[in-house]
Amino acid sequence: MKLSVRSAAVRVLLAAAFAGAVFAATSSAASSVDSAAAKLVPAKIKSKGTVVVAADASYAPNEFLASDGHTVVGMDADLANALFPILGLKAKVVNATFDTIIPNLGTKFDVGMSSFTDTKAREKTVNFVDYFEAGTSFFAKSSGGPKVTNLASICGLTVSVESGTTEETDAKGQSAKCTKAGKKAVNVLTFQTQSNANLALSSGRAQVSMADSPVAAYQVKQSHGAFKLVGQSYGVAPYGIAVPKADGTLDQAILAALKDLIKSGKYASILGKWGIQSGADTKPALNGATS
Repeated sequence: MKLSVRSAAVRVLLAAAFAGAVFAATSSAASSVDSAAAKLVPAKIKSKGTVVVAADASYAPNEFLASDGHTVVGMDADLANALFPILGLKAKVVNATFDTIIPNLGTKFDVGMSSFTDTKAREKTVNFVDYFEAGTSFFAKSSGGPKVTNLASICGLTVSVESGTTEETDAKGQSAKCTKAGKKAVNVLTFQTQSNANLALSSGRAQVSMADSPVAAYQVKQSHGAFKLVGQSYGVAPYGIAVPKADGTLDQAILAALKDLIKSGKYASILGKWGIQSGADTKPALNGATS
């Protein structure tokens, strides 16, 4: 991004980080333990007392780094800090590259809260506690950007995406459809973080970028006019908290705690704080993928 955009974003992130830290502290202190839900926590997790929650902190407003460069803040961090005390546990939210989270669940990390779209393919590896709904959106430079209306319209364009995301899968899948139809392929640029995918767009390496709808909208807002949303969002699907299948009833414990969080109003408060209440899922479930 240009310096003026980056400086403005930093000021916003500083304010958000401070608010997130205050919210996390007050939420943890105010949470009461649900004894029935806590009984569902596996002994190996309960004995540690702390759940290591992995998040790729490049996906604002869902997860990103505070001004100190290492504290993870955002919607998922706030939810984790409010959720696990209900189970008598502390949450330690750590930054990790997105495509390394699921492979390291059960070893390096206990759960993943990183805007994971719950898909049938991912359900083969982990269980999901669904807690939010989001689609995919396109965004481009406000001036001189390509005309994008839907996924089929990105044939021949250079598109930046984060590695391991549904956006990468969709863009590459669309590229195959483009060439099959006799059109130019999609030049898909993949990056380890969404931040780098955004940078590719602002620097002109990419013509359009794709991200989950709340993330794309937030990035456009923080660009102060440099970016704009283009085309129509598509593919609304649930986000899920990723839990190792080997951890027995941990997913059920998290689901029970999430229902408590929704009933208390804290869930709505967290989403409202980040301006993403339109994605609220007030009827959370396990493994609710549709595709």
